[in-house]
Amino acid sequence: MPEFIDDSTFGSYFEEFEHTAWRLETRRGYASDRVGEKYLRYLDTEEVPDDSHRPWYANVRAQTAQGKRFERVRIVDQPPTREQLFLLATAAINNKAGEDIRNLWRADADKAGLPTVDFWLFDARRALVLHFDETDEYLGAELVEDPTRIAEFCQIRDAAWHFAIRREDFLAQVASSG
Repeated sequence: MPEFIDDSTFGSYFEEFEHTAWRLETRRGYASDRVGEKYLRYLDTEEVPDDSHRPWYANVRAQTAQGKRFERVRIVDQPPTREQLFLLATAAINNKAGEDIRNLWRADADKAGLPTVDFWLFDARRALVLHFDETDEYLGAELVEDPTRIAEFCQIRDAAWHFAIRREDFLAQVASSG
C-alpha cells in the first residue's frame, strides 16, 4: 500500500514548484466531479458556469504570470463519457486562467503505451501519484521522488504531450465523430 501525503499539504505543491506542473488524467470520470454542483448544472444545461474567481484559478494566474507552466493531458474515450465531455467544457476556464490542457484519444494513448495512472509531475523532480478506488473516489496522493520513477513519469509526459491535441482542435474531432 502506498504512503499518502497529508491532504492538507496537497495545495502547497502547486505554489512551490519552480517551472512546470504537469498532469496526466486517465480516468473515465471522477467521483468528486459527479457530486459537484457544477457537474449537475452541466448535465441539465450542457453549460458550465464561469467560476474563474476560485482559488485554483487565482493560483494558476499568479504562477503563470511568473513564467511557470501548468499543463495537462486528458485521455478521452471514443465516444467520450459524460464526465469527459464535462471536463472538455470546463477546460475553457482552465485555459483562460493560463493552463494548457490538451486531450488524447484513449486508443492513441494505448498505441503510445501510456499507463492508466493519474499523476502530477513537478519540475521533473517530484510527482504526486493520485490513487482512486473502482468507483473513482479519490483515496490519496503518493509523493514520489525516486529518480528512476521520476524518469519514467518524464517519459510518459513527453509521449503524452507529443500526441495530445489542443482543446479547440479536439472539440472539432469530437463534434465530427458524433
